[in-house]
Amino acid sequence: MEEILLVGGNASDGVVRVGSTVRKPWAESTPSVLHYMRAMRAAGIDVPKVFGQDSQGRQITEFVPGRLAMDSEPLTPSQLSRAGRLVRSIHDASQAYRPETGSTWTPPIAAPGAELICHNDLAPWNLLAGDRWVFIDWDAASPSTRLWDLAYSAQAFTLNDASADLVNAATNLKAFVDGYGASGELRTALPAAMRQRTTAMYKLLKDSHAGAIEPWGTMFATGHGGHWKAVTEFVGNNQSAWARALE
Repeated sequence: MEEILLVGGNASDGVVRVGSTVRKPWAESTPSVLHYMRAMRAAGIDVPKVFGQDSQGRQITEFVPGRLAMDSEPLTPSQLSRAGRLVRSIHDASQAYRPETGSTWTPPIAAPGAELICHNDLAPWNLLAGDRWVFIDWDAASPSTRLWDLAYSAQAFTLNDASADLVNAATNLKAFVDGYGASGELRTALPAAMRQRTTAMYKLLKDSHAGAIEPWGTMFATGHGGHWKAVTEFVGNNQSAWARALE
């Protein structure tokens, strides 16, 4: 059967579509990631179906039709609220998940805690928004905290354009976090957590470039470094605006 190269990802090479499936390289953490994905489906979360390993040793998951949210028209506040609800459903299902003994994870950025297993990249570049709304690319899943993962998602969906109008950005942030149904404690902590999370992303790219660590090093040099530096400043310099929006 014909293999069609799937392009657009930054951190994974050799991803192809074969019929109604996606084939990706098998990594040390893949068995743990696929076990987690199966558990999420069993809990009612719509994630790509897992089919195991092919004769070439690649992981096999379902090909989900749809257009990435990143490549579509900007999400409306109502759609951002829907995205927030989806992230919340994943977190709640993950809260009850217990990984297998000896599970292996390969997160690119260390989390400040290990409350639950998180996707770690619930962002517009991983959300297929068609007839189904499905997050893809679960390979970076690992132990994290609800706040750390929410901070990344909220920022990625609503504060990822450093040139955005401040009022509109704050309105979008509120819509996403309201959709998530964040507690008062999470809302209070979120502005600072978003600043810390964007700083960590920029540091990953910058340090990887200095150390020739791929794919992050090349990403830093091809625009991602400048993007995340600007976003880190945007998120950090407007903490009071985010806090007011989330009151």
